[in-house]
Amino acid sequence: MQVRDVMTQATITETASDTLRAAAERMWRQQTGSLLISERGRLSGIITERDLLRAVALGADLETSTVDEAMTTEVYTVPPDMPLHEAAREMAARWIRHLPVVQDGELLGVISMRDITGIFAALSPSDVTVEHEFDQLVRERRLARIEHGDLD
Repeated sequence: MQVRDVMTQATITETASDTLRAAAERMWRQQTGSLLISERGRLSGIITERDLLRAVALGADLETSTVDEAMTTEVYTVPPDMPLHEAAREMAARWIRHLPVVQDGELLGVISMRDITGIFAALSPSDVTVEHEFDQLVRERRLARIEHGDLD
């Protein structure tokens, strides 16, 4: 199974100058955990629920702070033909929950931890090895972060 088999349409915002409140409201309305920021047709960033939480925790004003102040600009992307289990490993290793799917510079969609979890939930018991490997990797990463006091 490949990323293209489970990716969903990306929620894109044309501007990074939207307020954090506008971004949060859009995420809520569209029931998504991330917004991809596109400038001139190219992916320039991603803002996630975690980015919003971090901004608020650090004192950002939702009415005046903008998306570009909180978004991640060094976005890790995956190609549509990447095997799903590899994308899951990358998400766990990088501690991220949303991966934009890009081919030849064109944004095709996004894959989320929720998408992957849904696939694992549908697997038969004989297919669960990847799920166990993924769970172990996540546990190890979480413990390492707790030990180092990195709880962002």
